[in-house]
Amino acid sequence: MAKHLLLVDDDALMRRSLAFNLERSSFFVRTAATAEDAIEIVHQDRPDLILLDIGLPGMDGLEALRKLRDELGIPVILLTARRRELDEVLGLEMGADDYVTKPFDFDVLLAHVKAVLRRTQTVETISETSRSTAAGDLAIDPSAHTAVLAGRTLDLSPREYDLLYALVRNASKLVTTDDLLAQVWGAEFDGQPQVVYVHIRWLREKIENNPTQPQRILTVRGRGYKYIPQGV
Repeated sequence: MAKHLLLVDDDALMRRSLAFNLERSSFFVRTAATAEDAIEIVHQDRPDLILLDIGLPGMDGLEALRKLRDELGIPVILLTARRRELDEVLGLEMGADDYVTKPFDFDVLLAHVKAVLRRTQTVETISETSRSTAAGDLAIDPSAHTAVLAGRTLDLSPREYDLLYALVRNASKLVTTDDLLAQVWGAEFDGQPQVVYVHIRWLREKIENNPTQPQRILTVRGRGYKYIPQGV
C-alpha cells in the first residue's frame, strides 16, 4: 500500500510540483495551504508522514508542530527557508524528525522522506516485538507505547519515548551518543550529536526532579549517557 503523505505549504506552485513528483514516486499525497487546514485533515485522515513548511500564514509551522506533537505521533519533516541552526534547535525540541532547507533538489527531499519512513517502520517493528521494560520506578510498555514513572504516565513525544526506551533497555550502562543516533534517529543523522543533546535536555525536564542536577539520565562526558534507576 502506498504511504500517505501530507504536504503543508502556502506556495501553490510548490505544493503542485512536490505533490506531482511525490505521486510519481508512488506516494499518496494530500496538500494543505495552512496549518489550520492541515490539522483538520490530520484528524480526518491520518498520514504516515507530514512535510511541514515553517513559514506559513496564520499559525506557522513551529506552532503547528508544538500544538500537534503530543496528539499526532506522526513523523514530521520541516521544510525551512530560515536560518537552519535556529529552526533546527526549535524544531527538534518540539519533536520534528528531520529538516530540508529550501531551495532543495527533489531527489534530496525524496531521500529524506524514504529515510524517515524507513526508520519509523523499524522503530514500530521493534516496539511490536519487544517486551515491557522496568528500571526502578519507571516502566515502559512498547506494545502500548507508554512510559509510567512512579505511577504517572509520562507525556512524551515519539522521539522522546524512543530515546528513553533506548536508555532504559540498557539501564546503568553507558549508551554512546553514536549508538543513540543510530538506534533512535537512523543513519541519516550520523554526525549530528546536537539532536541527542537537545532531546536529552527535553527528556530531563519531564522525568527529573531537578533537570539541572539530573539523577536519572547522567552524562558520561565525551561518550554518551546512562539511565540510573531510581526508587529501588
